[in-house]
Amino acid sequence: MTDAPDAVLFDYSGTLFRLEEDESWFADLRVGDDESIDGHHQAELMRRLTQPVGATVTLDDDGHRAWERRDLDPAMHRAAYLAVLAASGVHRREHAEALYDRVIEPDSWTPYPDTARVLRGLAERGIPVAVVSNIAFDLRPAFARLGVDDAVTSFVLSFEVGAIKPDPAIFRTALDRLGVPAERALMVGDSEEADGGARALGTAFGLVDPLPTVDRPTALLDVVAAHGLDLR
Repeated sequence: MTDAPDAVLFDYSGTLFRLEEDESWFADLRVGDDESIDGHHQAELMRRLTQPVGATVTLDDDGHRAWERRDLDPAMHRAAYLAVLAASGVHRREHAEALYDRVIEPDSWTPYPDTARVLRGLAERGIPVAVVSNIAFDLRPAFARLGVDDAVTSFVLSFEVGAIKPDPAIFRTALDRLGVPAERALMVGDSEEADGGARALGTAFGLVDPLPTVDRPTALLDVVAAHGLDLR
């Protein structure tokens, strides 16, 4: 693609929004022999709960099956991440469930500083947008809270469409919904492996770093500008 794309696809976690913990989430949480969780352990738990691809711990057969299907079925998603937390030392189920419930709560997700500006800017230019996410819960309320749900043409969520990135099927579904040929679209995400799968269809790909939101003020603006869409 040599000029600006006719449509843009975005990943969700680590791209448009980031799950950023609050200290209160861990105040009553205990691991191992009833030890409180320090900052390092908090960070590692959050990494394990948000890593886009690959298993983060060794799981038993049931846990592995749930992990493989976690983004296709809400029940499997819950089972998989409760298993991950248990394997990470959070042995009290009520503690693991409380932390998991934070993960799937849309209000827990922080938008990147330029998310609203980019989505609004694309909408104002008449460029359709799809959010393409490997996820097993409805993330639309996070966009509604930010006031940009109407700037997203289509939400293509793995648990609703039955396909997981990097399977070309999920990108094809998004492109079909937007009515744009693959070679006329741009996919933006934080994972070369998962989001970069759009390249198999001939779609351009822009990579962003899933840094904390305070450390990444303009990455979305920068990546779309690099592909011919300057929204500044």
